[in-house]
This record gives sequence, C-alpha cells and structure tokens, in this order.
Amino acid sequence: MPGHQSQKPGSSSHSARNMKRNGSRGCVTRKTRFGSRERDWLKGDAQRGCVCLYGGTVDPQPPASGPQASSTLQADLRLVLCSTTTTVEELCAQREVEGLYLQLHGDLLRRLDPSERPLQMVYDYLAAIGYQDPLRVQREAANSDLSCMIRFYSECPVNADQQERTLLTGVFSVRKGKTQLHKWAERQVLLCGTCLIVASVKDSLTGKMHILPLVGGKVEEVKRRQHCLMFSSAGPQAQTYFVNFDTLADYQRWHRQASKMVSQTISLVDLSCYSLEEVPEYLSYSQDLTHLNLRHNFMSLQGPGGLLNLPRFSQLKSLNLSHNRLGVFPESVCEILTLTELNLSCNGMNTVPAQIGNLQSLQTLSLDGNQLNFLPEELGGLAQLSSLGLSFNNFPHIPGVLDRLSGMDRLAMAGNRVETLELGILARMSHLKNIDLRLNGLRWVKSEALEAVKQVTQLDLRDNHLATLDLSSICSLEILHCQRNQLRALTLSGFTLRTLHASSNRLTTVNIYPVPNQLTQMDLSRNLLEYLPDWVCDSRKVEVLDVTHNFLSELPARLLSSLSLRKLLAGNNRLQRLPDLLDHVPLEVLDLQHNKLGELPESLFYKALNLKYLNVSANALEIIPPSSQSEESLSTLQELYLTGNKLNENCAALLVGHQNLRVLHMAYNQLLSFPASKLSKLELLEELNLSGNKLKTIPSTVSSCKRLHTLIAHSNHISVFPEILNLPEIKLVDLSCNELTEILLPDSLTATLHELDLTGNSSLLLEHKTLNLFSHITTLKLDQKPAMTAGDSLGSSTLWNHGYSEMSGQRNKLCVSVLAVDRFGDSVEAAYGVFDGDRNEEVPRLLQCTMGDVLSEELLHSNVDSVYMSNTFLTSHRKLGMAGQKLGASALLCYIHHEPSELGSYFSLTVANVGSCQAVLCRDGQPLPLSKVFSLEQSTEEMDRVKLSKAIITEDNKVSGVTCCSRLLGCSYLSPWVLPKPWVRTEPLCSQDDFLILGNRALFEKVSYQEAVCTVQAVRDPRAAAKKLCTLAQSYGCRDNVGAVVVSLHIGEDSCTCETPHANTGTEPRGPPPTPLPVTAPPGDPAMPSSSSGIASEFNSETSASEMGSEAGSTASDEHPSGPTVRPERRCSLHPAATLFLFQRQPSCTTFSSNQSDNGLDSDDEAPLEGVISNGSKLEVEVDIHCCAFQIRSGPAASPKDHNLDKTRSDYPNGKMRRQNSVVVSATNGCLLAVCGREISDLKKSPSTSSLFGKKLSNGSVVAPEDSHNLIEVAVEAPKKKSGYFTAPAQQDPEDQLVVPPSLEQDVREQLRGQSPMVPGPPPPFTPPSIRDPVWDHPHPPAPMLPQRDLAPNPIPGLQQEVYDTAL
Repeated sequence: MPGHQSQKPGSSSHSARNMKRNGSRGCVTRKTRFGSRERDWLKGDAQRGCVCLYGGTVDPQPPASGPQASSTLQADLRLVLCSTTTTVEELCAQREVEGLYLQLHGDLLRRLDPSERPLQMVYDYLAAIGYQDPLRVQREAANSDLSCMIRFYSECPVNADQQERTLLTGVFSVRKGKTQLHKWAERQVLLCGTCLIVASVKDSLTGKMHILPLVGGKVEEVKRRQHCLMFSSAGPQAQTYFVNFDTLADYQRWHRQASKMVSQTISLVDLSCYSLEEVPEYLSYSQDLTHLNLRHNFMSLQGPGGLLNLPRFSQLKSLNLSHNRLGVFPESVCEILTLTELNLSCNGMNTVPAQIGNLQSLQTLSLDGNQLNFLPEELGGLAQLSSLGLSFNNFPHIPGVLDRLSGMDRLAMAGNRVETLELGILARMSHLKNIDLRLNGLRWVKSEALEAVKQVTQLDLRDNHLATLDLSSICSLEILHCQRNQLRALTLSGFTLRTLHASSNRLTTVNIYPVPNQLTQMDLSRNLLEYLPDWVCDSRKVEVLDVTHNFLSELPARLLSSLSLRKLLAGNNRLQRLPDLLDHVPLEVLDLQHNKLGELPESLFYKALNLKYLNVSANALEIIPPSSQSEESLSTLQELYLTGNKLNENCAALLVGHQNLRVLHMAYNQLLSFPASKLSKLELLEELNLSGNKLKTIPSTVSSCKRLHTLIAHSNHISVFPEILNLPEIKLVDLSCNELTEILLPDSLTATLHELDLTGNSSLLLEHKTLNLFSHITTLKLDQKPAMTAGDSLGSSTLWNHGYSEMSGQRNKLCVSVLAVDRFGDSVEAAYGVFDGDRNEEVPRLLQCTMGDVLSEELLHSNVDSVYMSNTFLTSHRKLGMAGQKLGASALLCYIHHEPSELGSYFSLTVANVGSCQAVLCRDGQPLPLSKVFSLEQSTEEMDRVKLSKAIITEDNKVSGVTCCSRLLGCSYLSPWVLPKPWVRTEPLCSQDDFLILGNRALFEKVSYQEAVCTVQAVRDPRAAAKKLCTLAQSYGCRDNVGAVVVSLHIGEDSCTCETPHANTGTEPRGPPPTPLPVTAPPGDPAMPSSSSGIASEFNSETSASEMGSEAGSTASDEHPSGPTVRPERRCSLHPAATLFLFQRQPSCTTFSSNQSDNGLDSDDEAPLEGVISNGSKLEVEVDIHCCAFQIRSGPAASPKDHNLDKTRSDYPNGKMRRQNSVVVSATNGCLLAVCGREISDLKKSPSTSSLFGKKLSNGSVVAPEDSHNLIEVAVEAPKKKSGYFTAPAQQDPEDQLVVPPSLEQDVREQLRGQSPMVPGPPPPFTPPSIRDPVWDHPHPPAPMLPQRDLAPNPIPGLQQEVYDTAL
C-alpha cells in the first residue's frame, strides 16, 4: 500500500496489511467508498487520509472556449488511502502509472515530481486558506467538492481544444500552384506555429517538406471545389497550395486557425496557459518566428523542446517565460542574441547570471516577482536597455549597476524594501525619466547636495511611509503620485508640473514654486487643508481640481472665475457660501455635496453655461438660482442632485429652464407637491427621484417625459398611482412606503418595465386584472398582510426586525444579494448577510442560497465563534464549486445568538467578513464598526502578506489587476494571495444597542458611519431606513450596485419568566428540541425553500449559468409527524421554546412574478390560496430559500404512514389539492411561494437557469420546486453546461446519514427490525452531515422512511454504526 511504504513498520502498517488480507477488495483504491477497516485505519491518525485520483478520460462533448475548460472529464475517480509521507513515486508504483498531475482551480496541469507528497500538498493547501484543526483538515481533504480547487490526475487529460490551437494535422488532397500543371495528390498537411507544412504521407518527417509561411499571406475559399482552401504566402515570390478537406468540420477548423495566422502583422505564436513542458516539435519549422509567448506554463530546461533548444529560433525578438516556476534563470536564453524583449517575471529566481551581458540588443527586461536582491555588473553593459522591471523583489536599495545603463528611461521597483531614496542616485542616471517606487516602505527622500535632477519627469511614491517630501530639486517633474502616505509637508518645483496626486495624507498646505502654469490636474482630497494656496488660483491651465474631504471654509473667487477650470470637486468640506461668478466660465462639473451651503450664487446657471453636472446634496439649500435672466434659457445642465436639502415645491418652477435635464434627484426635501405644468417641460428627463418628501401624488404630466426610465418616489404619502405605465422606456418604478390604495392601469403595459416595488403600502389591494397585466414584470414586490401568531408574539419579532434595500444604480445587473433571517435555528437567533460580487452576480446568489445552511451545520460542530464562523466561510468557499474558481465576492455574515443553556445570558452578535462589506452597530447613538475592510489600501497587514507571497500589485492597487480585496469568497485562482479566511468579532449586545447596519462597499464609500447612524435614527422603520441609505448613496454619486440591511434591535434587560423545565428534559445548546411541533407540508413536495426576508424579495430573470458545488445547501423534510401535540412550556421573550414558532409565520410580503408561465388553475373549481390572490393567471409568488434547512432540522422523522397521510391533506381552506399544477406553498419567514408547473419545465429547459434551477432574487433567490426534499441539491444535480471556466467530472452522490431524534428512537427500531439487522456494539462518534462525503459511505442503503437531514444530538447506537458515513 503506497500509504504505508513511507512509514516505519508498526501497528498501523500491520493493521492495514491485515485489512487487505481479510478480504476488503481494492481497499487502497476503492471506486466509491471504504469499508469499516479502512475507516478504522483512517481514524487512527490525522496524518492519514484519502487522495482523490482522477483519470484522463475525455467526455466526447465538443470543446468549449478556454484552454483548460474544454476537457470535460468523466467520473473516472479512484480513492487512494495514504499518509502525508506518501510520495508520488510510491503512489505511481502501486497504481502502475507513469506519473501524477496536479490541477489547481481548474486551471493548468503540472506534472508532479516523484518526491512530492500529494496528501501533504492537500493539507498544506487547506491550512493556507484558513483551516486549523487537523481533524477538520483531514475531513475536508476527503471531500469531493475540493476537486474544484485542487485535483490529482493519474494521467494527463487530453485537451482537444489545446491540440487544435497548437497543431492541426491530417492527410488531404493537395495541389501546388495556381496553374493546372500540378496534379492533386494525397499529402500529409500540418498547420503549426506560423506556417503550413506539406510532406509526403509515406516519408512524413524524414522526406522532403514544403514549408509555406502564412503571416501576412492569404487563405481563401475555393468556390469551384467543395471544402477547399487556397493558402498563399506573402511577398513577390508567393507560393500557393490548394488543400481539399474531407468534411465541413475539418474545413471550418483549418480555415479558422489559418485566418488567425494570416491576419497577424508579426510572426507571433501564443502558447500561454497550455500547461506545456516543452515547445511543440513542429514549431521548430517556423524559422520566421519573431515573437514567442510561453507565459503560464511549466517549461523544462531539458528535452527536445526544452529551453536549452530555444536558440534554434534565430530570428526571435520577443520571449515571454513569466510564471513558469523555473526557479533559476535559464542561461540558454542569453544565447538568443536577437532578443529585444525578455520577460522572466514570477519564476522564483534568486540570481541573474553574468551571461545576461550577451544580450546587447535587449531593450526591455522584466524580472518582477522574483527573489532578487542584487544584479550582476554585466547588466550595466546593455547599452540599449530602456525599460527594466524589478518590482516585487527584495532589493534594499536602487542597484548601483543601473548608473551605467545610459539608455534606461523607465525603472519599476515597486514592492521592494527601499526605505531611503537618494536623489543623487537619480541624478547620475542621465536618461531615467520614469521611476516607480510604490509599496516600498519609504521613509526618507534625501538630497545630499543642491545638484538638480533634470531628467526625471514621472515619479510614483504611493503607499509608503513618508512624513515630509521635498522634491524641489527635480526641476523637470511632470507627474507625481504620492497618495496614501503620511505627508504633512509637500514641496515641489512648478516649472513643468502637469499632474499632482496627493490624496489621503495629512497635508495642511502644499508649497510649489514657481507657480505651476502647466498644471492641469490636481488631487488633494482627504487631507487637512483649511484653505487653498494662492498659487492654485494663479495657475492658468488647471482643468480638474479635487479637494473633497478637507476642512475648507471658503473657495477663492478667482478659482470659480478661472477660465480653464472644467471640473471642481469640493464636497465634504465646511463651505457656507460660494462667491458670485463675475464672468462666463467653462465649468462643466461641480460637486459641492456635504457642505453648509444655504444658497448658491444667483448667476451660477447663466454664467456657467457649460455646466452639465451639479451635485449640492446634503446642504441647507432652501432655494436654487434661476436658470437664466430671461425666459429663454441656454442651460446645458444634464444631471442635478439636490437630495437632503430644505427645498420646497416653489423651487420646481426654477427647474423649467433646464430643458436638457436627464437626471433629477430631489429626495428628502420638503416638497408637498410638484407642479404639473413644470414637470411637463422636462421632456428629456430619464431618471427622477422624489423619495422622502411629503408628496401626495405624482403629476399626471409625468406622461410627457417620454424618455423616463426610472421613477423612484418611495417614503412619501402618495395615494394615487402615477400615470407612468404607458411610458415607452420605463424600466424601474419604486413607490414603496407610500399610501397607495389602488392602481388604475391602462389596457396594456410597456414591455420595458422590469421592476416594480409596491411594498410598504399597507392599504393596497390588487385585483386579478392587475396581476394579469403585471405578469411580464421580472421583479414585482408586493406586501402580504401579516398575521401574528402565538410564536411571533413571544418570539424574535419582539427582539429585532429588519429591512433591506438593493439598487442596481446605473449598472445593468444587480450583483449584490442579501440574506436576512429573523428567526434562525431552533432558538431565538437571527442571521443577516450581504454579498457583493462587484461585477458578477453569480457568486453572491450562490452565497445567499447556501451560507445560512452552512452556518446552521457548523453550529453543530463547535460553539467557539472564531471556529464556526471561519469554517462557515471556508465551507461556503468550497461549495461555490466551479463558479468560485474565477469569480468571487465580498461577504458579511452577522449572527445574533445566546446560549440556551444559560437562562440568564444576554445576546451576542458575532460578525465575520471578507472583502469590503461592513457592519456598523449603533450603541448609545454612536457608530461602532464591527468589521474589517480587507482591501490593500486600507490594511497594512494584508498588503504586507500579499507582497510577501510575491503577488503582482498593479498601479490601481489590485492583486494581479483583478481585485482590490485581499480576502474574498471565490476567486480561488488568485490563491494564496486572495484568501477566504474571515475576520471574526463577537460583541455582547446590551440595551444601549439600537440597530445594526450592514452595507456593501458602495454604500460606505458614499455614506459615512456617522451619517448612516443619524439617517437610521431619523427614520426608525428598518425598511424605510435601508431605502434611504441606498438613495442617499446614489444621490451622492454612487453609480454601482448598493445594498443595505437595517436590523432594529429591541434587546433590554428583560426578566426571565420561564417555567421550570422538567427534570427529564435536557437542553442541548443549539440542538433540536426533544418534542417538535407538527409542521405542515404541501402535497407533492416534502419541503420547500423559505424566504429569509420578511419584507420583500426581488425576482430577477437573469440567472447565471455557472455551476454550483456538489453540496450547494441542505434542507430537510417537514412532513406531519404522528402523535399527540404537547403543550409548550411558557417561556420568556429572551428564552422562548425552541420550536414554538417554527413554520408558524404568516406571510407579510410576497413577490408576484411570472415569465411566460401558467399555473393552469381554474378559479371556479379551486378555492383561492390563503393570502394569495389567484385567478388562474400567470402567477408566481417569490420565496426565499435561505432558512429552510436550519428551520426544518428540528422536525421529526415521518413514517411511511405519515407520508401517505400527508398526501391526503391540504393547506388550503377547502381541503382541495392542487397537485396537478405543482403549486407549492411554504409559509415560512413571512413569505409565500407558489410556483407554477409550466414554469418548472421552462426553468429546466433554460440554459441560463442551470445553476440555481430557477429565477434569481437579488435578495431571496427563487428556486423552482421539485419532487425532492432538498431543492438546493436538486438545482446542483441539474444538467450542467459543458463550458465555463472549468468543467468538473460528475461527482459521486453522497448517501445521507440516518440520524433519528430521541423521541422517535423506539418507533424507528421497531420499523427497522424487519428490514435491516441491527449491529450491536458501542456507538461511533457522531459525524455531522456537513462533513459527509461519498468516499467513506457504508454500502448499506439508508432506510427510506426517514428524512435525510434531520439532526439529533443522540443518534441510535446500532443504527448509527450500520450507516456510518465517514471515517472521521
């Protein structure tokens, strides 16, 4: 056994040998699961484990896009027992294979060295991403989901797509020349590199070969013959070959590849990201090759195609060997004397050989991301070298050899260890113009003499530790970046200065002499400026000035009268007034938000005729200036933001002159009305936001705004629905939190309307006709009348309630999702989360669907906050599957809980996050940040960690140019630079805690903590407060997705009035109760997803095609149990009965939506669904799937008799069933679900819904119901697309573990006596279902009558041993 060959003889090896001798066939490499002896051996030591070994069989599907995504591998999976000391050589000897291959994140394949240890590699990988417990690492290593992150192959998978891109070959009929003198003949034809090769079939490579260079040539279709192409080389001596293909597929493949070659202007071959170890053999015939890209491979030195043979390309000018794990500088490259560009970045090299001096033609040399700390003297002889990249190495200072590089004009040394910059060294580099010294820890910039540095024009000193900076001796400086230092003083020469970026420092002034008359752009934001220096007004060419987030109390009159200033950003200061404009100015953008302005200059609009953008939100304006001095206005204003002022309806008349206005935000002012005649004049208006006023109606003249696509008017007193549904371009209407009573609709609606929010209108009643007209709306949000139950009266609704809002802004998709569960688990607990995918909507949706279930399961394993929260994030990261390989998301999860075993305990709030989502607690009226922002700009520790791992951080502070965050869920291909391990913090809650705010990056970039707290304090209603936060962020300039959750807390020092528990009733922390209440399930489906949002949920038809991991979530059965109902104990609000209110909630809000679906109901035959208006129209009521599993886990097991009885019951008042329509209702967490049968079939067929098997809700994903107890897993098991970033082989389905509640142990024993024998013996350790894996399942099938995921703290000993799930 390979797992024991590396161990010393001992009891474990002896046990393993006996295990094999006693008849456990193939125990080392069993196909699906291990027997009990193998499991016992695994349990003996955490350093033992299982390696999943895949074969290289290819699914005969057509290749998809992407070099690695095309190899769809079948489930040729073997499970190999081994230890952490087992080597590849030992495994290969046992398996009789030549070698093993490693694939990380579905990307490149690397052949492992014989001495490498696969299981130890897996353990190291898991430890690197955050797992700490050795036993947990052992369990995770055996999880088949892990194959999406790390996978081993016993043979190199065949990649047809890769072969096609590197080499096309075949035997075809060929004719040479354009004349008829030559005859057609069978020839061997190859298309490789940059040429077409024609050889005889018999001799092939040994006989005469005709090589036709194709770069710059032609490939044309021959119309006289079927499937025939004409290949011609370039130049006056052009040769021509005709090739006749046998099939259309061959013809198209060759035509496509040859067309790429002939279209190139240079002789380039791109073989990057192909897992190559050698250059393809036939590439040697491309003697005209000048540019070769071998980036992201595993090139070896030896072999026919190794790096030692690269000098055979005699015309090679550019060579890219970055990211090849070379370890050493390949000296053979120094023999290619024609090279002008060489890239050897990210290869772990420690030295550069002296032979580098041979490359006298070299102009560009990139050695970034290595381990270099010195350069050879021979490098100084490269007279033509103009650009040198040494970033992210270990240089303590600028190498002295660079003084001799007389031709070098660009030096990149970001991310090194240079603490002191001597300007004298720069003076000696006579041609150096551009220097990048970012991220070096610079503390001093010294100038020993008065010698001027005349040649340097660009200097980048961002993200260092400079306190003062005097660069007055650099007299030719044009561009300076010094953001995010600790500068208190900055002195520069102004002779040639064009651009200055000095934000995020501590500057009180900036000294520049002489006056920088060439300065065009200056950023001094986020400093301590109380006034602007005089030279700013004297500069004649300043076009862009950013002084936001300072302490300016006034702006000079000369500044606003500047004849060059086009963009002025002066928000978040202390301005009380603006000077009058004396003359016409070219100002186009003016941002003055968050000041103390009571008025604007009277002449602003008719003096600044070019003004297109004005933002004066969050001021004290009571009136706005007129658009002109006469009736005729020349205003070109297009965007006007007036949110958060004191404006009334009289100011609306002053807006008429701005007839080019496209965006108007007047939210949270004092408008009682909006004059109808004035609104009709704004015919070009596209976006109108009037939220948070006192409007009772929207004027009917809004129908004159034919281009209006967005109307947001929530939080008013509107009672009449505006006449907007006939507008031809209307897309989004938000009239939530108003006083609507009815909607008068036209005969038909425009097809462009995709979102309508009517929540918070308690008196609104919708007729059947209205619902029919709304059938095409993708996202329809409606309230459902709440019905308070006994559980609600004593449960968590008295302790907290929430509201949330998500807005897409100016993006065409919503990439923010919200998780909100007021009643989480078996006791009074809650869970809230925000997930921000930045540019992708797939990962946030998957996290929204699965993270609550994962937390529920992790709570069963540990009660240590840092442990269960960290493991929740790490497990969710794994469950993302293939979607998490290339895509990622910031995640924030908040869990409110207390220990039920401690009756006098208070509640605690545990917060965990990765990325940029944040949580803020309001305590005593002040904000208390609870999360940590994991961005490179805001976390010095994370920046140091990422630098240490030799990541390339681009100039915009993004890891590999992808993300600013150093910790995310997903984006596993950026490991180890980007990790999923979260920040965890637990804060005890007290009566001084008023509310909790959760938000994504876009929210807190625009709204400060203090303003967010004040905003919620002023509104109090959580839903309206969340909407206000998002509206404010948009009015402050946010154009991205913004999401907010507000949780109102009512936790006081309540006295405990619980009844004394019975002596025979044990309380298990976070465990299921001994006597669950009956739970009613609809016929047809034993369980349904439930809505985590008690307010409203959004239904979005854009569903991702990315695939989920094989364990995307967990739910359970919720059928009727048998037996009498037990009277629940009387409990206080702090310590209620754990099951008192499970599934007893009535819907408070639902979302009606349909997309070409029909429920097929006959209203004459069927009674209406309680709480849902249905007239047989196309109807779908949205529900959230987050809390199903962690609520159902306390439900009892049901017998077959109970199951059959359920089929005769109904949740409907008249007792009728609707099984023929597959309409399922789940009255959980305040929402109803009714999904139509035709909708289910449509979802199955749609490729865009393959990931979630249903439509997406940004705040509560909808999944179409299936005849299964686990809808999330049904979605996972749906047919998967054979494309994307990675296509994984089919995984083995886990067999569910049978765990029986204590109350049903005796019944189960009696039922099982006649079916399967009980195995006596001591009970094995309880294995939670979250660590289930198919590889160690017992071969005996589970009993069919038990729910598969009911959890109990005390499993039946005999039954547990019989169905032992894993070895751990």
